This record gives sequence, structure tokens and C-alpha cells, in this order.
Amino acid sequence: MKHCCCLLPPSLKTSVKTEKGQEVVKLSPLPKRAKRTYLAMDTDKEIIGYVIPVFRANHDVVRGLMESQEDVTEEGINYVAMRNLFVREAREALDVKVVKKTRSTHIRESAERMESNNQICHINPTAWAEFRKKMNPDSLTHPPEFIVKPRGQTVWEGKTVKLHCTVAGWPKPRVAWYKNNVLIDAKAHPEKYTVESNYNMHSLEIKNCDFLDTARYHVSSLNVKGEASSVAAIVVKIVILILYFSSMSADGFCPEHGVTFETTIIDKFEVAFGREGETMSLGCTVIVYPTVKKYQPEVVWYRNSVPLKPSKWVRTHWSGERATLTLVHLNKEDEGMYTLRVNTKSGFDTYSAYVFVRDADVEVEGVPVAPLDVRCHDANKDYVVVTWKQPAVEGSSSILGYYIDRCEVGTHHWAQCNENPVKYARFPVTGLVEGRSYIFRVRALNMAGVSRPSRVSEPVVAMDPSDRARLRAGPSAPWTGMIKFTEEDPTVGVVPGEPTDVVVTEATKSYVVLAWKPPVQRGHEGVMYYIEKCISGTDTWQRVNTGMPVKSPRFALFDLAEGKSYSFRVRCCNSAGVGEPSESTGEITVGDKLDLPSAPGSPVATRNTDTSVVVFWAASKDVKHLVGYYIECSVVGTDVWMPCNNKPVKQTRFVCHGLTTGTNYVFRVKAVNAAGYSQSSSNSDAVVVQAAICECLRHNSSPLFTLPVAFIPFSSRLCSIHPTVFKHLFIPGIIATGVTLLEAVKDYMVLTWTAPANNGGADIRGYFVDYRTVKGNVVGKWHEMNHQALTTTSYKAENLKENVFYQFQVRAMNMAGVSKASLPSASLECKEWTITVPGAPVGLHVLEVRDTSVVVLWEPPAFDGRTPVNGYYLDIKEASAGEEGWKAVHEKANKMKYMKVTGLKAGTSYVFHVRAQNLAGVGKPSAVLGPILAQTRPGTKEIYVDVDDNGVISMIFECSEMKEGSEFVWSKNYKAMTDTSRLTIINEKGKSRAIFNNPSLEDLGTFSCVVTNTDGISSSYTLTEEGLKRLLDISHDHKFPVIPFKNEMAMELLEKGCVRFWCQVEKCTSACDVEYVFNDVIITQGKKYTMNFNKSTGIIEMFMDSLEVTDEGTFTFNLVDGKAKGTTSLVLIGDEFRALQKKSEFERAEWVRKQGPHFVEYLDFTVTQECDVLLKCKIGNVRPETEITWSKDSIEITEEDEDAKKISRQDGELTFNIGKKDAGIYEVFLMDDRGKDKSTYSLTDAANSSSEIQVLSTEHGIVLYSTVTYCHEDLRVGWLHKYRVKSGVTGDQLWLKINEPTEKDKGKYTMDIFDGKDGVKRVFELSGKAWEEEGKVKKLDSLNLTGNVWGEPVPEVSWTKNDKELVSDEHYKLKFEHGKFASITIAAVTTADSGKYALLVKNKYGTEAGEFTVSVYNPEDEESKEEKRD
Repeated sequence: MKHCCCLLPPSLKTSVKTEKGQEVVKLSPLPKRAKRTYLAMDTDKEIIGYVIPVFRANHDVVRGLMESQEDVTEEGINYVAMRNLFVREAREALDVKVVKKTRSTHIRESAERMESNNQICHINPTAWAEFRKKMNPDSLTHPPEFIVKPRGQTVWEGKTVKLHCTVAGWPKPRVAWYKNNVLIDAKAHPEKYTVESNYNMHSLEIKNCDFLDTARYHVSSLNVKGEASSVAAIVVKIVILILYFSSMSADGFCPEHGVTFETTIIDKFEVAFGREGETMSLGCTVIVYPTVKKYQPEVVWYRNSVPLKPSKWVRTHWSGERATLTLVHLNKEDEGMYTLRVNTKSGFDTYSAYVFVRDADVEVEGVPVAPLDVRCHDANKDYVVVTWKQPAVEGSSSILGYYIDRCEVGTHHWAQCNENPVKYARFPVTGLVEGRSYIFRVRALNMAGVSRPSRVSEPVVAMDPSDRARLRAGPSAPWTGMIKFTEEDPTVGVVPGEPTDVVVTEATKSYVVLAWKPPVQRGHEGVMYYIEKCISGTDTWQRVNTGMPVKSPRFALFDLAEGKSYSFRVRCCNSAGVGEPSESTGEITVGDKLDLPSAPGSPVATRNTDTSVVVFWAASKDVKHLVGYYIECSVVGTDVWMPCNNKPVKQTRFVCHGLTTGTNYVFRVKAVNAAGYSQSSSNSDAVVVQAAICECLRHNSSPLFTLPVAFIPFSSRLCSIHPTVFKHLFIPGIIATGVTLLEAVKDYMVLTWTAPANNGGADIRGYFVDYRTVKGNVVGKWHEMNHQALTTTSYKAENLKENVFYQFQVRAMNMAGVSKASLPSASLECKEWTITVPGAPVGLHVLEVRDTSVVVLWEPPAFDGRTPVNGYYLDIKEASAGEEGWKAVHEKANKMKYMKVTGLKAGTSYVFHVRAQNLAGVGKPSAVLGPILAQTRPGTKEIYVDVDDNGVISMIFECSEMKEGSEFVWSKNYKAMTDTSRLTIINEKGKSRAIFNNPSLEDLGTFSCVVTNTDGISSSYTLTEEGLKRLLDISHDHKFPVIPFKNEMAMELLEKGCVRFWCQVEKCTSACDVEYVFNDVIITQGKKYTMNFNKSTGIIEMFMDSLEVTDEGTFTFNLVDGKAKGTTSLVLIGDEFRALQKKSEFERAEWVRKQGPHFVEYLDFTVTQECDVLLKCKIGNVRPETEITWSKDSIEITEEDEDAKKISRQDGELTFNIGKKDAGIYEVFLMDDRGKDKSTYSLTDAANSSSEIQVLSTEHGIVLYSTVTYCHEDLRVGWLHKYRVKSGVTGDQLWLKINEPTEKDKGKYTMDIFDGKDGVKRVFELSGKAWEEEGKVKKLDSLNLTGNVWGEPVPEVSWTKNDKELVSDEHYKLKFEHGKFASITIAAVTTADSGKYALLVKNKYGTEAGEFTVSVYNPEDEESKEEKRD
């Protein structure tokens, strides 16, 4: 039984019962399809717009559809078969039974069927006619339609996805696939796409999916009757792995490994400062104890409590000991609190530090810095909302607005989205292409110009949210292969209904955003929307998007009049027309719905460290959608505000780092949301950047306090240790001197006082000022002036009344409490003074007095004047000069409270004074300091820097005049050093060492050391960046010293084939050890290797008896001498190793051979003066019992033979006079109990010993020659040749010369050789390639002449030209090689080289010369001569 699923609409399906009660499904006639139109019409059938179809085809494609009548007939048959498939599908759902029918039964059933057809015709004649019309073959053509549409899918990255569809139509439609409206060429990219079409079933396969494959894929079907298209979205998800750890016990014990892991984090990263565009690395060393093999902790990095994942901006690395986080191309988005969390199976440990990212330098002065944190929200088919955060610095003027840029993923083209800048930090971007991915960036604008662009956003896909939600749910179920057919889509051609829930989601001065829900009735082809607006007070509705309907249920309206009210509504449209409008939104007034945040509360700044301050503030009230706060700081006396954070923070507490130690700062805070910045808060009280040290017993165990007293409750800002720790503290004493007046204005007075002589055993933490009014002799009640403790001994009493008398008193406070009040001041009148400049600086003193320099230091004046002091001027004069001798040491104001004066004259006395400056002017000079004699004290020593063997960098100061109670006091930039984490001070008798704990750029500055209870003994050292780098390099060399090599590893071959590897170090100690390594494996002394290390000479040796195939690789010597290390290597691989191996084997074989009787020189021959041939050889290591045997042609020569008389031996040399014709193979054997050796020499027939004919090209022509082993006077040589040739014999060479060869000289040359016994014939074909290479006469730039020389002993060779001897130089190169070949090469041949040349050979038996003539001519000159003759 077969089953097939057939889904039919209820209106098209009927059931009829058969005689046997079976229910048969029959199909009703198909309804007439509405003709597709691209016009959008309203309910009155008026054309109000148009709908652009998704796909179009050009004329060439349509023309290609109608190919031939034969194709039409074939496709018609295919269509009929497909149509029958639908009907057959319903029939197969029934039980099939085979019934044998008789003829009469068949006739009866035919008659009944005809009668039934007639009844149907009478009941519904129209339907019957339509059915018959469709069955007519001429009416089978119809446009394409999708039986099965492609279905959107979600796949995981790296997987393969396949889209399927089934298309019907006649003529057979052509199908094309598109990605984001771009045609997919599967043939051009077969590794990515595969397209198949079989029996109207089409598929697109996408392989190895990645993020870029996320898109909308269209399939278009086209024939001559029309077109149809369908779309499916594919989303590629990235695989994210989540690791789960097994549970652990409460006490941290790990049962899996049987231990409790303890984690320690050292070498921690500090608070870091970076700049945009730079790369920053953070790292910590992690120690996990105990160490368990193959177990590693989980290392996780967080930014602001959010786990960080590796990306193009973030890289993490765990080496097993050190965790490193690298931030590539810093942006302000990277600012925040970074936390390293180390998870083990016994718990976790964390460490955190803040990272600040400063703005990059602006290209144009005054422009704002780049915005930050660009994000995309509410993405739809053609719409997305882009948000960002405002920068901390607006530039020289307020930010006027922002520009938003977009770029399609995969391209580099940025397009600006808005023509006019938007003030609101949120903007809807429209006009996106559905299915495409985009990234965005933002730029800020002020009066000075446009900022740099922000960091780009994450990519976002323009897609319907419902599709995105469905695709994000997880991977789609695989395609089952089941196809469900329907005859007709009942929703095609239906006008969509009206949208619902139209609301205004955003309203600003620049734009209004509408949102709505799609209609319930919309068909399967999708809908688009028209938006209409109506101005309040009118009944006229205007269409906003007249050009093109939008696809997304979101729309942003621009160019609306601010302050006016509008109503909005939406209509839906598709190919069938435009639907009814939605309900109106009601009147909406254009304007900002989001207000600017209110100003934060007044900030409170408290000391934290040498370079940081903690700032608190009250949150902004009634603020909506708060983004965060920006904190700014300013040095007291200036009006320059600098940002403390470049990324807004939402907390109301922030630690401002990177401040200058000892400098007064004020702070302010401003809030920010999408609407913009709030007003800045009021300024905080000034605070000096110094470390806030706790004197509680937990942090200071020294018994400093001895008087037990009671104390009053202390503020929550003080140390929160139990009160009993203060049992040795007492409150400060009463301030001895009263309050004095420094300045008086109409409504305020500036007061000052001195600190109490007794601080109660703890530092004074602040002061409280009280005041009361005085009228005549009547005094009022005391009131508090300040609720927060003052940190200075001066105060500006504000909000006073003019011409009123006041009295003041002051109380001091330490950790134990508040002291009693000082004596009341005199009655002081609040009346404006005319003094506005600061007072005179105080406390002048000098340090480091030298012959040519001195350092002058001072304290600020007690009275700053109308504004704070912003600089000082130091004046100098010689003590003997008058008042007119004062001159300024510097031109610009010095902000520091010290200065080094140089250029002094040795032995001269000088005096100094200092003047303070504020915005009002320069005050009076201080009291004169001096006279100071410019003279270096005898025995004065300077601070010097030392780097010990462990690489520790330290500064050392020595003093030989130490007294009882004298101490070394170190300071940096002439300020007391409160941060002991940077330096460790060690004092030993008359020497003080300041050790750098972790040298870095933070240590740059001037370090000084003063010896107390002496006559001003002091010195200083300035550490610059260049000097720090030099010291760090020296430190590294000391920490990790390298053993220097005098000679790197080398190799040499010894006798017996032994191989020696050796190197030599320049110096080493007796504790130096060597590790011998071959291919990363340590080798030791044994049978194969012999090692030797002579530490006195530094020579390291390793010997190997022989080289085997397995010895190919790298040989390494690793040296360790204390902390010093050294490595040298030699690589023996490939051809080099094989050649060395062969040489080693040969040398070993030679050594073995020489252990017994052997030949020192093997058999060779020589010719005597009588022209006799002597065979001779030299033998060695021969004993009397050594047997020497000669043989000829393998026949031993005995003493009885005649040839034995020709053999002689003298002084280890054997000779055999063989005469002239005794050709043969001669052998000599040496043998005794130690071994044997053999030497062979072949003197075969001269004829048979000749070589094949070879060819040589010369300046005169061609030389054909053959070489014989030896030659004698009986040798006869004959050549079968043509005219113009010359033949002869020279030494062992038989030759034939062809002068000035032409085409006629081509052919076969034969040489017959007869030596009196045998003859041989040699043949050479001079033609073809041989002729082309050797026979052509070429015009060369150089000329080479070669002659063969023969003689014994080897003759001397010389060349002459025109009877003058030639000397080898650049023009003439003379060579004599192998004792046989003499050659001359003439470079750059000219006509001047023509002449008579001769080769002279000479030995003790005579002289012979070979003469020849060289003629050099110019072919052009020859041609001109011929023309003249003609």
C-alpha cells in the first residue's frame, strides 16, 4: 500500500463514495487567477502608486526561452506528466485492487461514465467548459509558479546548507539564484556553491558557511508567460563553547585530584594609561600550588565585570605561568576596570586595576574628540537605530551635532547617512537593502570642525525581527525530503488589511519614528507600507514616502516643523493593491521628549595615593536614560580642565589617577544622556595630591605614642579600626598663635594661622574655623565656618557682611579627635583691601652647593592674593654687587618650588630671593638668602647608579662625615617620598642604597639625598628616559648573561675518518658545564662519542669515530657558567652531510689500508730520454717478508721470466721498463700478515684506447680530435675527408682541422687508426646541431685560443705577439691547466689585436713553438671595400 500526502484547500476538495463505500477525493476546477499587476490602486480603483517587482529579465533571456518547437513539445509532455502526478497522488491514497473485467462490464462502466459526465455538464456547464479548455494542449502554457518555496534556515558556522524549491510552468522556466540581489555564479565559485536542477526540482548548496553567508537568497523563475520569485533568509551562527566545572567541596578540597589548590597572583599590572591607536598589554604571573600534571586553571579576563572574548580588538594568552591580555588599537571603549580571574577546582582568585585610554591627538586644534560605543538597535528590513555616547571633550566650543556613516560589510565605501548634524545621540538609519550587513561609525561636529570617526559598530543584518528571532532559536531541522503540493494559494491576489498599533516610539527636534504591527491578512508574497501625515487642524492626508513603499514596520520622518503637531497613519500594499489606512496616532508635537540631565551634586575629593584622588558626588536628580558621568580636574590657579575619564561611569565614586604629586587640584562632574550634557557641578574644594597614610597599629606597629588620653568619636572618613588602637594617641595641642588676616574684600576675608607645636602623636588631618560678630563691646555666639576639615593653614571666609567686625578661632584635628579652640583673634573688619598679589615666599634654603651650581628651594607664601599662585621667579646677584645687580635666573614662571642654578663662578658668593606670581601680578620678593659661597666641599661625593650581578638597579650615595643622629633622607623632585613601593632604601654605616623595585617610566625624575645633622651634605641624580633604557639593558645583561664565543662550533675530519666538533669560548670559570645535544637529545660520553673540555684554553671538543646515516642533523653545545649561558650549533644535513660521510669513510679505508704494505703512489708511466716507457710506483710500510708480485694481463711475472729483469726496486720505488710496444694491463700486489694492497695500470692497444671524435670551434675554423691513452711511432692515423683540411698528432691527441668552414664542409668524417696490430675506425657526423653550435662563424667580443702541450717533465709555457712576450692582464688572460692545456683569451677583440702569435713550450730536453696568425677585420669595412671595387 502506498500513501502520499496531498494538501488541498477546502474549497477545492470534494469526496464521493463508491459502490463499495470507499471515499474518493476529486479535484474541483481551478479558479481563474487574477492577472498580476504592478499598479497599486485604492478602494476606488484609482492608481495611486506602483510596486516594483523583485526581479526582471532582459530581452536576451526571454528570447532564449523560446528555442524550438521540439523543445515545446517535449516540455508539454513533461507538464502533462507532472499534472497527472497530482491526480495520481490522490488515487494512490486508496487501496489499490486489481479486478479482472469482462468486455460487457467494461462497456457498461463506460456508458455510466459518459452519463455522469453529461450530468456534470448540465449541472455546471461553465466549469466543464473551463476544464475542457485547460485539457486542450494549446492552452497548457502558463507562467511559473512555486509548488514548494525555499525555506529560511539557521546553520552553525562551518556547516553546509541547502535550499530547495519546486517550480512548475510551461514552457519550462529557467531558474536563477541571487544573494542580496546579486546573481550567484556557481560555475565561477564551485568550491562555495553547487546548483542543481532535476525534474523541476531546484536546489542551491552553500558549503562551509561563515558569517558573510548571512543574507537573503532569492530564487527567480522566468518563462515567456511571466515570472515568479521567492525568498529565504540564511543566518550563520558562531559556535560558542561554554565550559562547566565540576563541583567542589566547601573547603576547596578537590576530590578529583586529591589536593586543595592555592592560587597566588604576582607581578601584577598597575593602573595603566594608553592612547587611542596604541597597543597595550596587561599581564600577571599566576602560581597554582600544588602543581598537578596536565591540569591548568581557567583564566578569564573581565572589563567592568563583563567577560572578554578574543576578537580583532582583544587577544588573550595563557602560557601556563603568565596570563596576558593585549588590547589592539586602543579605543575609549576599552577604558574600564580590568579584572583577572583565575578559576581552579578549589576556588578562584582575582586582581583588578583600572585602564585609562586618552584621546588621540586631534588633527585640527579645537575640534571635538571622537564619540564612542556605537551600537545598533531595532534592526529591520531596511531600518536600524544607531546609538552612541558623547565624548568627554567637546573641543574649543560645544558640540553642534553628529554625522552618522554607514558601510556595507565587504566593501570599503563609507556613505554619510544624514545631511544635517543631529544633536541627539540616537539616529534611525533608513534606506538599507534587505538581507545585507552594515557597520556604522559616528563623527562629532563643533565650530572648529569635525572629529575623527569613532570605532565602527558590530555588523548588523537588515532583516525582519521575526525572522531573526526564529533563526536565532537554533539550527533548523534538516530537510526531510517530503514535498506537499497545493493546487492554488488562496491568498494570492488578496489586498492586505490595515496595520495595527501605530505608535510614535521616538520624537526629537530632528525626526519622529513610527512603529506598527503588520496586518493579519497580508498574503504570502509579503507587504510593504505607505506612511501618511496630517497637520493638526486640517483634514488633508499627505503621503510621506511617495517614491517607494517601505518594507519594515518602522519609519523615520524628517523635515518636520518643530513645535507643530501631526497625526500619522499607515497603509499596506502588495501587487493586488493598497489596503485601508490604519487608525491615526493622534496629534504628536514635534520636539525632544528626553530632557537634559540635571547637574550632579557637589563633588568631594579626598586623598588616595601620590598620584590619585578619590572623588564622590551626589547623583543627578530626575534624570532619564542616564549614560553616565564625566569627571574633570583642574590645577588650582589655572582654568584648564582635563578629563579624568574618557568613558562615562555610572557610579557616584571615581578614583582619578595620573595626577601630579604635591599639586593642588579641584574637580567637577557632569552627567550625560542621549539628549546631551548636563551643566557641570560646582567645583570641589582644593585637595593636594598626597598619599593618605593610615597611622593605625595595623599599618604602623612602631610605639610612637606614649600618653594615654581619652578621645572623642571620630568621623567615618577616618580609619575604621577598633578605637583601642588609639590608646597611645591624644588630641593636638592648642594653636599657639592666633588667627591673622591676610586679605579682606567686601564679602570675604582670607585668614591664616600656624600649626600647633604639639600634634598629639599623629599628623594633623585638618582644621575647623569658628567665627562670631562683634559690635562695640558686645560679642555674638560662635558659629562653624566649615563643616569639612581644612587641609591648609589658611581659609577664605566667605558670605560675610561688609564693614562688620568678626572674631575667629581655630581647632586642629588628628586621628584622636579635635583640639580645643585657639585664642580668639582680634576684631577684624570685613573691608576691601587693595592688595591682590601674593605674599612673599618663605623657607628659602639651598642644597647641593657646588663650584658652578646650587639648588634653591622655598615654600609658598602664606597669602596667595586674590587668585592662587601659579608660578615663581628666582633672582640672583653676587653678594658684593649693589641692588642694581639683581637679575632673573629664568624668563618664564617656574611652577615648581625649587630650581637648580648653574653657571656660577667658583669661589664667588651669591644671594637669592624669590617672588610669587598669580593672575593679578607678581608679589614682593622674599627675604634674601645668603650669601652662599659657590664652592664644592672637599670629599663631596655624588650619587651614582650601580647594577649588580643580579641585575638590580640602585642609586648609591656615600658620606664620610656622618655624625651621631645623622640620617640619609631621599626625595624625588625634592619632595618627600611617601610611596615606598617604588624604592627600597638600605642604609649601611656611611652608605645609602636606593633600590628600584620595578624600574619603569614612573621612576623618571630627579632623586636627591640629604644627610641630616651635617653642614648641608647632599647630592642628586636625574633619571631620564634614555638613561633608564640604558640601565635596563645593562640589568638584562646581568640577569641573563651570555657566554661569549671566540670561535663558534666547527667541524674537521681527522685520520681514520674520525670527526671532530669543536668550539672555543673567550672566557669561562672552573664551574662552567657543557651539555652535548644532538637533535634535541642529550648525548653522553661512551662508545660512539668522546668529549673533552679544556677550561684553561676554553676549547670544547667532541669526537666521533665515524659518521653513519643516523648522524644527520644538528649538533649543539649548551654551556652554563653560573647564571651565564651560551649555545652554539652546527647543522649537517643533505648533500653536505653525505659528502662528509663519504669522505670520512674514504679516510677510514685509507687508514686501514696504510696499516699494512700499501702504495704511496699508484702505478703510472713516464718516458725516458731513450723514449722508453717506464711503469713506476712508490710503496710504503714494507717489511722484508712483504711479498711483491707483478703481473701482466693477469699473468704473474716470475723471476725466470725475461720481463722480471726489467723490474727494479730502489728506496721504496718500483719501476718496470716495458719498452715501446708492450701494451697490456699491468698489476702490482703487496701482501704480508698485516694486509695487502694492489695497483693496476692499463696500457691497452693505442688504437683501441682512442676516444670518440669530439669537435672544437676555434678562430680559424673547426677541430675534430680524438684522445689516445698513449701513442708511439708505429701508430698510423688516416682521415677520410675533403679538401682544405689539415691533420696531425700532438701528444696523445689525434686531430683534424677545417679552416674557414662552409656549407660544403658538412658531412661524415672517418678516422682510421692502426697501431701495428689492431685497427679501429672512428666516425663523426658534422651536420645538424653539431654544425649549428660549432660550425657557425660568429662575431665574438672575445677570442680564446687553446693549445695542447706534451712533455716530461712538464714544460714551461709562454705566449708572444709579434715576437714580444705577453703578460696576463685584463685584456690578455693566460692560463696553463693540468700541465696539458695552454690557453689565451683576448677580451674585447679589435683590429689592433691582429698579428703573429706563438705558443712557446720549454723543458730541459728542448724548446718548441707553435705559431699562428690572428686577423681581425670589420665586416662593414669589408662590404664597403667590395662596393668600391664594383
